[in-house]
Amino acid sequence: MTGKTHIMGGIAATAAFAQTSNYDPAIMIAAGALGGMIPDICHGGSKIGRKLPWLSKFINRIFGHRTLTHSILFLIIINGLLLLIIPFESIRIGILIGMASHLLLDAATKNGIKLLYPLDITFRLPLTMKTGGALESIVLTGLTLVVLYYGKDILLYYLYQYK
Repeated sequence: MTGKTHIMGGIAATAAFAQTSNYDPAIMIAAGALGGMIPDICHGGSKIGRKLPWLSKFINRIFGHRTLTHSILFLIIINGLLLLIIPFESIRIGILIGMASHLLLDAATKNGIKLLYPLDITFRLPLTMKTGGALESIVLTGLTLVVLYYGKDILLYYLYQYK
């Protein structure tokens, strides 16, 4: 998937989750957008890989693309790091939800992901698509509609909060 789809996926997933939680939706959504990009740190051409090229090259050299950073193990590692450095649970949960949305979206591509890394098992959803293809554009449109649907509720939340 492309960066914009991953960002929108993180935003959509956290916006939907925010409806059922007591966390600040704006903070969760911002964290979800960031989380939607984090797994692609292993790819130098990704949005986050271009921002942190030294880290991207290091991770890619050791692990390759769509291995460690696209696994449950990485979610656990990031959760542990966030527990140590981020005191706000809404940020931590938002990042993890965004990262999980990234894994789900990449599992819908023909290359799939190594969800159980270090085991060399590739996971793919039954319906796959080409990155940047027409089907991804449809997915991006759907994610955008999810954001608009939940965004109206979030906007109303803030309007009523500050009356």
